[in-house]
Amino acid sequence: MTTAIAFADVAVGTELPAASYPVNRLTLVKYAGASGDFNTIHWNERIAVEVGLPNVIAHGMLTMAEAVRVVTDWVGDPGAVIEYGVRFTRPVVVPNDDAGVSIAVTAKVTELLDGNQVKIAITAKFEDQTVLGRAQAIVQLA
Repeated sequence: MTTAIAFADVAVGTELPAASYPVNRLTLVKYAGASGDFNTIHWNERIAVEVGLPNVIAHGMLTMAEAVRVVTDWVGDPGAVIEYGVRFTRPVVVPNDDAGVSIAVTAKVTELLDGNQVKIAITAKFEDQTVLGRAQAIVQLA
């Protein structure tokens, strides 16, 4: 596995470059096709509201994938992520317009581990509210 970041160049507190990822209804349709998750709460506003949601919501796994992109972009190798987990705390509500919404993601190294590995805490927000709790990844560095 090849990474662009050397373990010796990283310290606790190192902040990864922040990013913002757009999500609109077309994004949801494309993700549904790629993942096979055609749950109606991700595309049908009437059904989403009937089950108590404010509107159509993004797939949780899509939100999770967008959040870890900050880490994979930083390290330069998606295969360097050896562990990744989150708790879903709030849905990302996606309006029926062309603009959609954005998921804002920041991350920082919280721990240096043995074997040139680091633990990274990830924060993903939608409308200034955290949407993933306990989001963290363990990454193998060079």
